[in-house]
Amino acid sequence: NVGCIPKKLMHQSALVGHIIKKSSKLGWHIPDGVSHDWEVLRNNVNSYIRSLNWGYRVQLKDKAVEYINGYGSFVDSHTVAAVDKKQTTREITADQFVVAVGGRPQYPNIEGAAEFGITSDDIFTLTSPPGKTLVVGASYVALECAGFLTGLGCETSIMVRSICLRGFDQEMAGLVSGHMEREGTRFLRNSTPLKLERCGEREVLVTWHTTNADSSVTQHQDVFNTVLFATGRTASTKSLGLDAIGVDLHPSSGKIIGSSVSPEQSSVSHISAVGDVLEGCPELTPVAIRAGKLLARRLFSSSTEQMDYQVVPTTVFTPLEYGCVGLAEEDAIKQYGGDNVEVFHAYYKPLEYALTEMDSASCYTKLVCVKEASGEHRIVGFHFLGPNAGEATQGFALSLRLGGTYEQLSSCVGIHPTTAEEIVKLNITKRSGADPTVSAC
Repeated sequence: NVGCIPKKLMHQSALVGHIIKKSSKLGWHIPDGVSHDWEVLRNNVNSYIRSLNWGYRVQLKDKAVEYINGYGSFVDSHTVAAVDKKQTTREITADQFVVAVGGRPQYPNIEGAAEFGITSDDIFTLTSPPGKTLVVGASYVALECAGFLTGLGCETSIMVRSICLRGFDQEMAGLVSGHMEREGTRFLRNSTPLKLERCGEREVLVTWHTTNADSSVTQHQDVFNTVLFATGRTASTKSLGLDAIGVDLHPSSGKIIGSSVSPEQSSVSHISAVGDVLEGCPELTPVAIRAGKLLARRLFSSSTEQMDYQVVPTTVFTPLEYGCVGLAEEDAIKQYGGDNVEVFHAYYKPLEYALTEMDSASCYTKLVCVKEASGEHRIVGFHFLGPNAGEATQGFALSLRLGGTYEQLSSCVGIHPTTAEEIVKLNITKRSGADPTVSAC
């Protein structure tokens, strides 16, 4: 409801608007005054989400799965009490339980945050355009929201305490944020919010401080129509009664701690967890789906296959999309040593940008490889920044899962003209110091 699907649809709307503005070079005559209607987009997005939810309900019924709309909590290790909207309680016993409650965005502990701010869950149901918006946070959720809001015509700032996209390759993170800045998103770096105050019917006064290069601290204020917090999520485990029945929870995240033998199995053997509620699990929907399928097969058939949480592909849907799988360059160097890591890389210009003169300065791809004794280079990290990055990343992820090498990948014939062919054409290493800019087909 408030995740991948509405985010991608709003991202797509922003991309369409960007293309419209650049389309005159492609022969289109666009009248002046083309504008975006937030209400139409919001209504259509939410209608689509409702249709998906209805489809899920139908599928559950077709498979004879009873759906209970209620709040659940453990009475004992084999009993759950479900309370519906009429406050009617029903107790359910079972031999096996799977906890998949996910998490919810959290507000920072500052004055006025919960009263006058919203979270990334709320942005998709706003009844009116967000207007001048401050996004607080530097996660992929924060950057994605700031990106599509800028693309939809909102004056958008993003407040970053330290670095963008922590946990991702930092060279790529810098290229992502650089592109966003050039497209109009304002970055307030090394900054932390102090308080929010209502100063008008639809205006919030934000006070923050910034740590400057000389370590001095300066205080600032500005007025925004919307303040969106994307500063992390907490697991929805507090009201489940898990601690009372012996399920170990992580002390800070509140997530369920899995066992070393079976990552989804909690400290109570017949209670398992999948998705964002599981400590150490990538917070990605396809990961939860895959883990859930494998868990079901282990519980109710003869399968022994465990979920592999390594080498998981993902894409950040910022205005210029960033897809990756495997190790960041800095992590590969830390793990294998700089002398053993070879990086093949290239800056390229998508053909789609050739006539429209769209910003391609951040279009970049690299393969992070480890030198093998055989002389080949095993790929341990794939990074791609450009249009439709998710489509390219999904396919190339297989190479890493199968232990593929640079030599194998470069033996593939590229599909011309595509952005993905730039990956199989890579031939310049960082170590060489040569200019990695692609200058021709």
